This record gives sequence, C-alpha cells and structure tokens, in this order.
Amino acid sequence: MKFTLSWLKDHLDTTATLDEIAFALTDLGLEVEGVTDPGAELAAFTVGEVLEANPHPDADKLRVCRVATAQGETQIVCGAPNARAGIKVVVSKPGDYIPGIDTTIKVGKIRGVESFGMMLSEREMKLSDEHTGILELPAEAPVGTPVTEVLSFDPVIEIAVTPNRPDALGVAGIARDLAARGLGTVTTPPVEPVPGAFPNPVGVYLAPDVVNEACPLFVGRLIRGVRNGPSPKWLQDRLRAIGLRPISALVDITNYVTYDRGRPLHVFDAGKVHGGALTVRLAKPGETLLALDGKTYAFDGSETVIADQKGVESIGGIMGGERSGCTAETTDVFIEAAYFDPVRTARTGRRLKINSDARYRFDRGVDPEFTRPGVEFATKLILDLCGGEASETSLWGAVPDTARSYTLDPARVISLVGMEIPRAEQVRILNALGFATTDTGEGEKLSAAVPPWRPDVQGEADLIEEVARVASLTKLKGQPLPRPSGVARPVLTPAQVREGRVRRRIAALGYNECVTYSFIDREAAELFGGGTEAVRLENPISSEMSHLRPDLIPGLLRAASRNQARGFADLALFEVGAVFSGGEPEEQSAMAAGIRVGQTAPRDTLGSRRPVDLHDARADAEAALAALGLTATPMIQRIAPGWFHPGRSAALTLGPKTVLAVFGELHPRVSRALDVKGPAVAFAVNLAAVPMPRSRATTRPALAISDLQAVERDFAFVLDERVEAETVLRAARAADKALVAEVSVFDIFSGPQAEAQMGPGKKSIAISVRLEPTRATLTEAEIAAISAKVIAGVTKATGGTLRS
Repeated sequence: MKFTLSWLKDHLDTTATLDEIAFALTDLGLEVEGVTDPGAELAAFTVGEVLEANPHPDADKLRVCRVATAQGETQIVCGAPNARAGIKVVVSKPGDYIPGIDTTIKVGKIRGVESFGMMLSEREMKLSDEHTGILELPAEAPVGTPVTEVLSFDPVIEIAVTPNRPDALGVAGIARDLAARGLGTVTTPPVEPVPGAFPNPVGVYLAPDVVNEACPLFVGRLIRGVRNGPSPKWLQDRLRAIGLRPISALVDITNYVTYDRGRPLHVFDAGKVHGGALTVRLAKPGETLLALDGKTYAFDGSETVIADQKGVESIGGIMGGERSGCTAETTDVFIEAAYFDPVRTARTGRRLKINSDARYRFDRGVDPEFTRPGVEFATKLILDLCGGEASETSLWGAVPDTARSYTLDPARVISLVGMEIPRAEQVRILNALGFATTDTGEGEKLSAAVPPWRPDVQGEADLIEEVARVASLTKLKGQPLPRPSGVARPVLTPAQVREGRVRRRIAALGYNECVTYSFIDREAAELFGGGTEAVRLENPISSEMSHLRPDLIPGLLRAASRNQARGFADLALFEVGAVFSGGEPEEQSAMAAGIRVGQTAPRDTLGSRRPVDLHDARADAEAALAALGLTATPMIQRIAPGWFHPGRSAALTLGPKTVLAVFGELHPRVSRALDVKGPAVAFAVNLAAVPMPRSRATTRPALAISDLQAVERDFAFVLDERVEAETVLRAARAADKALVAEVSVFDIFSGPQAEAQMGPGKKSIAISVRLEPTRATLTEAEIAAISAKVIAGVTKATGGTLRS
C-alpha cells in the first residue's frame, strides 16, 4: 500500500514529521517498507536563468544558451523548443546524475559546440512523463537556489498490510490509526449524498444463487453527459506517485476512491450495456470475457459475474470487461459498487491468476456499509471533474449485518499487556478506532461494538490487541519476577535435569547435537516400525514430513546422508527428543539417540584409524545410562529391533522385559534406504525406562577403596562357538560378588586353527578376574577356592571346560 504525505494530510491534521509518522506506522503494525523522497535525487540541481539563446551554427533545432548558474555564467547547448532568454530553469552541472535518463552528464561537444551542463525537463527529473520542453520555474526564483527549495516534493510512504487489516488499504483508515496513536486529528470529510436529478434507468437483477452469499448488496447510479478527458494534475500526480498510470478521468477516479477510502468500484459505459439492465449471477461454464488487461478469461461456473443481454461484462470484485470500458467517447456512465464474498472472490482470482487492486481488497473484506457512500463519493468527483447529471442512487439487496459486540475487562488488558493503561485511555483508543463503547454495569467492564470496517475483530483478545498496539508495546519495561525469600526453588523437573546431563555427556563423547523435525516420510517411518495411520498428519508441511517419527535414528541418518553428499564422511550425531508410538498423548516418550558413521579417527602414522563398530555404540549407550544415574548393572540381550543388524546388536535391560537402551550396527537395508554409505552404528536410550536414582544427594559418595593387595587370575575356557562372551563374564562375576571386582575378556581364539586344536565348532575365550579383598589379604587356599567357583560357574552356565 502506497500513499503520499500530502495525501495522508488530507485525512489527518498533524504536525508530526515524516520520521515520526513512519515510526508510528511500524509500531502500529503497519510496517513501513520504504519512504521515497523524490527531492532527494534532485538535491544537486539549482535554479538558473537563460540570459541568451542563440541559434546553433550547425543545427536548426538546437540553441546555444548563456545561462546564469550558482557557479557563474556558463554555456549550455539545448534542443528544447521553449529554450529562450529570460526564463528560469533547472540546471545540472557536469558530474550530476540525471535520474530520469539514468545518466551522469559530462562536458561535451554537441555539433562542435561545447556544453557545460544541462537544462532539465520534468521527465529527466522523474516528475512526470512530460519531455516536450525544459521545465520553467517561477520568475521570482533566485538564481543558484536548490530546486528542492523552489518546487514542492511529496514523499511516498509504502507500508506492508497484513491480511487481517483491510481497513488499512485506504488512506482514510491509515489516518484513523495514526490519530488514535495521538499524531493528529482525523479530518476525513463525511460523504454527503448527491441528489439525483432523474430516476435511475439502469436495472439490476441479483440472481437467487448470488444474493444470499456471493453478492448480497449492489449499489449503482447513472451519470449522463460526462466528458471523459484527462484527469487534473493533482490526481495524476498522486496516482503516479503510488505507481499507477493515469488513463482517463473516469478510470482515475475509480482508482483514487480505491486507494483513498479502500472501496473498489467500477464504471461501465452505459451506452454499451445491452438491454439497459445488468444481472449479477454465477458464470456459465464455458463463458469468456475479454478483460481490461487485454486477456481473455474462461469461466467454470463458480465465478460471480456481472452480465448484460450479450454476456459477461465484468468479473465481480476483480476486473471489468473491455467491451463496456470507458473511452474518450463515453458520455453516459453507470457507477457500480457492490459487496462480493471474500472467499469466492479469492478463489476466482487464484484460479484465473488475476491480481488486481479490487481483488486485493475484496479478498480481505471491504466495509459493506460504505458501499452506498462509496458511490456517492465517486459521483461527486465525476460531477466535479467530468461534469454531467446524476440519476438517483439505486440499491439492490441489503447491507450484510456485521454488528457484533464483545466485553472487555480493562484489568485483564493490563494483566495481559503488562502495562498500566488506564481505563479511560482504553476507552479513548477504542473510540478513536471506531469502536462504540458502553458500560456493561459489571464493575469496570466495557462492551465494545465492532465497526463494519474491522472484520478481523472476533473477540475480546482482538480488542486487547487493538489497545496494546495503539498504546505501543515499545513502552513495555522489563520487570524482574518476584523472588521468594531464601534460596530459590529449582525450576527444572528431575526429568529435565536428567535430559541436560545426558545431553552434556553424549556431547563430551565427541558427538554433534542435531535438532531434526518430529515428522518424517512414511517410507522412513516404516523402516523403524512406524508409518501407521495413527501417526499420519492430516495437513503435513510436505510429503517428506507426513508421519510422526517412531525413532530419532532416521532423522539422524538423513542428516548424515546430507553431510556425506557434501564430503563429510566421518560423523557422530546425536539428538534428545520425543518419539511417537501412536497418536495419543500417552504414546509419546523421550529418547536420546546417537549414530556414528565412517571411521573412528583421521589417518595417522600410528594406524589408530578403524571403522566404527558395535562396541563403540555400546560404550556410548553405557555412558549415557551412567549420566542418567543408573547404578545397577544392566543385562545384555539379543532383542534389538529389526532395523539393527541381527548378529551385531543387542539391548541393555533391567530384568527380562525393561529395555533401557539398544545399540549395534544398523541393518544394511536401512543404510541403503536412507543413502548412508560406510559402516554405521547407533544407540538409542529410553529415558523414561531408566529408574530415577534412589539417592537425591547432589554430592558424590565417598570413594571406597581397599588398601589390601589385589589379585588377578586368568582363565581360558573351551566353548561352543555359539556361546557369547557376555555369558562367560556374567557367570564369572556371580562366583563371588564380594571379592570379584572386575571381569574382562582379553583374548578370543576362534576360526580354523582353533577348531584344529579344540575340535569342530569350538572356540576359546580367555578372561581376567580381579579379586579385591576388603578384610584381609587373600591366602593361596582362598584364591584357589574362588578360582574353583569361577570355573564351576562358567562351566555350568556355558557347558564349556577349562582349557589346558
């Protein structure tokens, strides 16, 4: 929305500066996108006087002029027909930029005669399209004076209007907002009815299929005997300033009313309306219209159109037709203003791909009660500028009832906005915006009747917003929250504290944290046990975000794939967030997950670089569990879900059913589907499944360490190749829980050589058992007894034998 400062002052009596107005507009929610001052580009130009204008010796149409300028007398060659001695002109010197022709002038020779400047026309200064001669200034203008001090330049303000503010699509509505802020007084003159000299001869019929919804109101009148010439300069200047091209007085008036009052209307050449009547109806499928933009549009039957006996003459609320458009020969015109349904108008405009000033306003909702005054306003302008005689104004249908009132509690306004806005000031703001306020009789509460030009106000919350934006949220002051005496209570829940701890621990392991969408595509969701209808979104952002994620790993793998495509092959990514097993609130849970892809380290001379494996994932999962405060030793079971490699994955559990975490190498099928190259391992921790620590103390317990000599014994067992190392470790630990401090595997001997020595299907696992006494140093007999328990426990659990 564009308008000039002088145009605004037609509706607002103000002494505010341009900067103050621009700031207030943005603060009111009408963001200023730009302010264009035409005089800024002309600041270098000054007033000059032509002292002599002699014929050019080598060109009939050129004059060699001696011109008095701010720098003294100079010679300028000019081809303007009005170049003559005694006139005051606009002079530019060499080095000045001429905006109208996008040129910086230099000293040059024109047909052999040197020229030291240029005398400018209106087009060369971008004041208008006039370029038949140089601009002549008033005779009293002093030579050398900047032209910006002689000519008046009207700054142009452009604002961004949000879709909920159709009232701001007219200069009068903008002035109303500024007056409410306190920047002046509204001076918009009331629209006085223009008496009709004769009955309106043009009939209008509202078809039943439009009168209740598509077009409930239609107003029009005939003006005969008009002269459709060029519009006056003041009107042309305003239209040019906002980027519109003046066409003719009748067309320019309709554009002016659209921008001045936010009321689109249309003028038909009454002599071209066949049958002397118009019908407002829905289009017939297959009908077409050659519109004013020179394009032909075909209708499908959903459009609201205005037609005569020969066919469609206008698309309701969007654009008129060329056949009934006004020309220089037009003498009788029919002014139309109607209320068209915003939804149907928007749908029609989108389908036909028409963007017009009328559609822009009807889409958002025009003031239905200004329909008849809009016709009266346009009638007055046409009679003043084009002459003629007006008929009586006719109205078909009825003005839509938009009356509604809402209760406003001033105390609630103060509570929500956070500013002390007195009740009287709230009443003043609402009244200034056009709301009619009355006391409800319930204490301080008010009843506010909404004006018809504010279709966006639909409840108390909107009234509070109106008060807040006019009062200015820039006046809000930061206030510290009240703090209770003593030590402040923690604001984080235990679950949030644990999430922070696990996040820091995983980051310390070398992972980079990701934040991915909670939505993934159906194919990826199905790979991880999801993708059902229960978690499908009704209105997804895109086809790649159609389902709630059942796991964090697919989002991390997508991120890894994008990084690999950009040359980053070795990655460690993690995320802490929500996952969804269904669509109900109780089917949401918190998870911490991480993936490692590629190699563990960069290449070096020590050969420390190796592919990531499931042991890396297990170590990370155990570290995350430790950060969550898990003190019990979890069991390892081969119950990892199907997106993990079946032979290279496991789960950490408490008992046979409570799964704390899963880890391992991802299934090759999953890696291929998500385009992840190289080895990829992952872990996922169910945060809710990890029990809270029994002790809530914030300090660490005392370190328990024995000063007695520890003893280590090594054992090697011959086992079936299917026996897992974890089974051996678990059995060894259970031999004596008081003395066995640590059990670890230090060698696995398997393969053809092992089978050659120990028999088919056999392998050897060697473990180290560390014994730490707490009461007395162990004797040889005690060590032998414990060793026997270890051997017996492993033999019973695995069926293996001690390797000789």
